[in-house]
Amino acid sequence: MTTEYTGWRRDKEGLGLWDGQGKVAIVGMGQSDVDRRWDGVSMDKTYGAYGIKAIQQALDDAGVKAEDVDGLFVCPETGAGATGGASSDWGPSRPYFEPPYDSEWGLSRLNAKWIIDNMPGFTNVKFAPDNVPAIGEQMGMVSQAVADGKCKTALLVYGMNNFEGRYRHGGDNASDFAPGPRQWNAPWSSGDGLQLTGAITIQQYCERYGVDWDEMMGPVIINEHRNGLMHDWGFYSLHGASGLTQEDYASARPVLWPCRIWDCDRPVNAVGAFLFTTPDRAADMKQKPVYVLNHNGGQGGSVRSSQETLDESEAGRAQVARMAYEGSGLHANEVDIFNPYDGYSFFLPLTLEGFGWHGVGKGDSKDFFNGDISVEGPHPFTSGGGNLGVGRTRTAMYIDSIEQLRGTAGKRQVNIKAETAICAFAPARSAAYLCLSSVKP
Repeated sequence: MTTEYTGWRRDKEGLGLWDGQGKVAIVGMGQSDVDRRWDGVSMDKTYGAYGIKAIQQALDDAGVKAEDVDGLFVCPETGAGATGGASSDWGPSRPYFEPPYDSEWGLSRLNAKWIIDNMPGFTNVKFAPDNVPAIGEQMGMVSQAVADGKCKTALLVYGMNNFEGRYRHGGDNASDFAPGPRQWNAPWSSGDGLQLTGAITIQQYCERYGVDWDEMMGPVIINEHRNGLMHDWGFYSLHGASGLTQEDYASARPVLWPCRIWDCDRPVNAVGAFLFTTPDRAADMKQKPVYVLNHNGGQGGSVRSSQETLDESEAGRAQVARMAYEGSGLHANEVDIFNPYDGYSFFLPLTLEGFGWHGVGKGDSKDFFNGDISVEGPHPFTSGGGNLGVGRTRTAMYIDSIEQLRGTAGKRQVNIKAETAICAFAPARSAAYLCLSSVKP
């Protein structure tokens, strides 16, 4: 059952229209509750319990049974351990519990074996790769696997967890020291350097385009909090609205100038699940299918040093946009729903301008964000609330895009046409974008 799966990435320009168009549909999804962290006591709120809850919701949403699933794609990455390698095996120092919580599987990590062993019905899983990446490329991996005929009904499971103490406890972050190049970025970031490099690039952005950061970003972050409250499962829906105002945002604690605490998504404990299948099977399922037009991975170019420049950032976003548009066949004016990644808010202006959504060009984000970007208005940007609006689930962008195209987004349902969508978990220049359509290509 467990196997490696390679050759599925679309990670460069010039690949043309994705040949999987018309072969893959998303038909189900589920999302657990979103907590700040597991309390170490409530066994119905463990990582595994939330995974089972999300999976069952996805199956029920599509109207299928676990026995119908023949592909299972579970990302073992966690919010607690550092990404990838042995460092992701980190687990807190504490006694374990009775089975199935007698190891880190089900507590701080998930994999296909744990789900099969602890959730009845997964008896027909034939394809379950063990090299599953984070949700951005994970969406592409599952899409390509269904298009390639590796499986016919595939379940994607992705979670982010959070434990008390230092974020990303594993790997180099477990050390109290920052040797070598880490001395320059580790003290200012979660270890990946994105806060440092991103904030410096945004300082260049504000200088070049004559933009006041607070005036540009306050409105879009407040709008994301508003949209996030329209989900019943988001962090602020379950634990109390932030009540964020422009004054609150501008006066909040700086993290790395000019970024405030509200520019950074809140680490949480939650799991999401999505069900992919072939169009012929989708026709017999409960929900209106949403078709995958394209997926991308890799990076939008490279940079010359550890600190990318604004020019490099803009060029990288433009390259990523070209990859998404080339593979999907869409043009900027044909994208109805746009839910880019917002783990740090400073990703948003550069991504918006790189994709040219609703005609926004370089330096135009401030005016756009200060216009009507509500879900009721003509420019419903980040209609899902993103990570800033629901917590660091990394799923809100996908859930909202699917619901908008289905017409089931409830209070968030936009008033503009909603037939195509682009969504992502794509930090910085990552090219992990997913293009969707409500109409079979």
